[in-house]
Amino acid sequence: MKTQSKLIIVSAPSGAGKTTIVKHLLASGLNLGFSVSACSRPIRKGETDGKDYFFLTIEEFKKRIEKGDLLEWQEVYPGSFYGSLRSEVDRLLQAGQSVIFDVDVVGGLNIKKIYGERALAIFVMPPSVDILKERLISRSTDSEQSLEKRLDKVALELTFAPQFDFTLINDNLGIALNKAVEVVSAFLKA
Repeated sequence: MKTQSKLIIVSAPSGAGKTTIVKHLLASGLNLGFSVSACSRPIRKGETDGKDYFFLTIEEFKKRIEKGDLLEWQEVYPGSFYGSLRSEVDRLLQAGQSVIFDVDVVGGLNIKKIYGERALAIFVMPPSVDILKERLISRSTDSEQSLEKRLDKVALELTFAPQFDFTLINDNLGIALNKAVEVVSAFLKA
C-alpha cells in the first residue's frame, strides 16, 4: 500500500533561518518536493524565476487570487504579495512527493488548516530579536525601510509560535538542522 504524501510547513520571522533549514531538509533524502511560492516583489540578484519564486506583477497576482489559483496568500507588506500556487502543490503531490513549504507565519497556519493532520507545521524560533536583527542586517538584501518593516513584524509573528505543531529553536545551526531532519523524518514515517 502506498503511503499518502504529506506536507511540511516551515515558517518563521524573516532572518530566523527557515530557508537554510528548508534547503537542508530538501538535501536530506526525504523525498521532499519544494513548493515554489509566488510573489509580487522585485527579483533579487541571484534569484531565478520559477526556482526561487514565481515572480508576478501585482496585477497578475490579484488575478490569480480572483481565479482561486492560490492555496494561501498574504499581502505581507503593502503591495507585496506572497502565496502558494495550488498547481505547484498538486504537481508535487501527484509526483508522489511530500511537499515542503518555506512560507510566512500566517500562510503556514492557513495551509495547516486546509490539510490538518496531513501537514506538519514547524515554527523556526530565533534565539533572540537582537540576533535576528543582526542576521537581517548582515544578509544585506533589504533597504533600511524594508528592514524596519521586517523588524516591526517580528514581534507579532513570534506570538503565533504556539499555534504550530513544533517549535525549532535556531540558536545553533548544526543542532537545528539535525533536529529538523529528525522531526520531519518521524512525521513522514508515522
